[in-house]
Amino acid sequence: MAEPLFGRLALIGIGLIGSSIARAARANGLAGEIVVQTRRSETLERARELGLGDVYTTDMAEAARGADLVIASVPVGASDAVAQAIAPVLKPGATVSDVGSVKTSVVRQMASLLPEGVHFVPAHPIAGTEYSGPDAGFAELFRNRWCILTPLEDADPEAVDRLSAFWQGLGARVERMSPEHHDLVLAITSHIPHLIAYNIVGTAADMEDSLRSEVIKFSASGFRDFTRIAASDPVMWRDIFLHNKDAVLEMLGRFTEDLTALQRAIRRGDGDTLFEHFSRTREIRRGIVEQGQDTAEPDFGRVRTQG
Repeated sequence: MAEPLFGRLALIGIGLIGSSIARAARANGLAGEIVVQTRRSETLERARELGLGDVYTTDMAEAARGADLVIASVPVGASDAVAQAIAPVLKPGATVSDVGSVKTSVVRQMASLLPEGVHFVPAHPIAGTEYSGPDAGFAELFRNRWCILTPLEDADPEAVDRLSAFWQGLGARVERMSPEHHDLVLAITSHIPHLIAYNIVGTAADMEDSLRSEVIKFSASGFRDFTRIAASDPVMWRDIFLHNKDAVLEMLGRFTEDLTALQRAIRRGDGDTLFEHFSRTREIRRGIVEQGQDTAEPDFGRVRTQG
């Protein structure tokens, strides 16, 4: 049997992403020992019941002590607190990473706090569901999904390659880019869609009772899928918008301009403009399916029950 990539893996946070990493790392023999840390004792006990690790603790420093790889799976706004807690106990040569959806802020919060001789390689697996907590994770979450690494300019190439191999071992496809470029890309592919979903569902929630009940009762697939997105972890998404505000506001400005153009076309009865726009956007959907990032099956591959 091949040696694991990392002898001791410490997971700071054991929600959807952390618990999925634990399951996939175990299933693929990527870590010799898995340490699970979370601040709530009841969540830690549930992780123990699920058998997600070998060692369990509520103390971040205790979890990171002696670890070869530390992955922080926490809301972006908590990154500096993690770095402060684990920095004094990190062993030379250890790799520290994260899974946050914003990278520039994570680098700003963590890089200066970590000691010399420790490799800091931020990462972002583009995978998830609307569910949270240790029960939500599953080993296949990262299969054929992208994980973006955003190493700093002076990062050790061997450490970056090793973390890349780890994510590939979890089933992910790995890409590398700068933190700044990552934040712009994710602003339009993830953050703005979530903001729109929260806003649309919030508009429905603010309607008078009779209309709101009918919106829920007769929700078509578009609104229904928005509600799935809008059911995501509010703490995580609050931090994402606060910590990627520049990129989000830039992309939101572009979106607003395009929305205004569509509004004008509808008002003027300009069917040609609407048709051209809708035809062009269909190509984006085809590209996503061709990249293997979604299914072309009708109704998004939903399983239908026979009645």
